Amino acid sequence: MRHANDTPPSPYVTGVAGRCPRCGGGRMFKGFLDLAPRCEACGLDYSFADAGDGPAVIVTLLAGFVVVGAALVVEVKYEPPMWLHLVIFLPLTLVVCLGMLRPLKGVLVALQYRNRAGQGRLEK
Repeated sequence: MRHANDTPPSPYVTGVAGRCPRCGGGRMFKGFLDLAPRCEACGLDYSFADAGDGPAVIVTLLAGFVVVGAALVVEVKYEPPMWLHLVIFLPLTLVVCLGMLRPLKGVLVALQYRNRAGQGRLEK
């Protein structure tokens, strides 16, 4: 946990670790993807955070690039039967997607906190 004179923790480190973007100590998540209501260490209210569909879109694009690229390389080099593609690349898709989703959501929430990002409003 940081003190008042310390530099703020990196949003990338705290996001990937699922820690509070303000103090770096408390947990950001109460479940796999559900944000906790507030930090248990410093009391930061997480109601400001709204990552929306951003993590899912980014994970889909990155995982698609990695898995489809790997499948194409395997197909061109080894020409395995279709069932082998399914056995290899369906679990790989799940592992890559689920493995990246929570850390990426944590990074986006931490960046929202660091940059004081809020709801867009039109000036009147």
